[in-house]
Amino acid sequence: MRQSDEFHNLDNPTDGLLRELAPGLTTRIFAGDQAMLSIVSLEPNCVGTMHHHPEEQWGVLLEGTAVRVQGDEEITVKKGDFWRTPGGVPHTMRAGPEGARVLDIFAPPRPEYRKSGKGFEG
Repeated sequence: MRQSDEFHNLDNPTDGLLRELAPGLTTRIFAGDQAMLSIVSLEPNCVGTMHHHPEEQWGVLLEGTAVRVQGDEEITVKKGDFWRTPGGVPHTMRAGPEGARVLDIFAPPRPEYRKSGKGFEG
């Protein structure tokens, strides 16, 4: 593999593996051996599906506003905020009126996200 193949751009809509998580909610996935990045785009007022997985997840709000639902708490987040979701904790996002874009980081990589498809699970 050429090292230049390991370089990507957050704003390139054709970069990465595309996955539709829910209506109005898509992600572009970049998988490595030990970690996985996911650039999630939420349309205005879009609500994801509450779900959980064994992998640890970190998130960074890149654009917009949102409410992070994690466990039994709802936390308002703004651009630049970041958070950790331990494995097994139920979570989702609710985008604000201007939508949102989130960088998620998973460790280890989520096996079901190594292929294109739909939904939060395999």
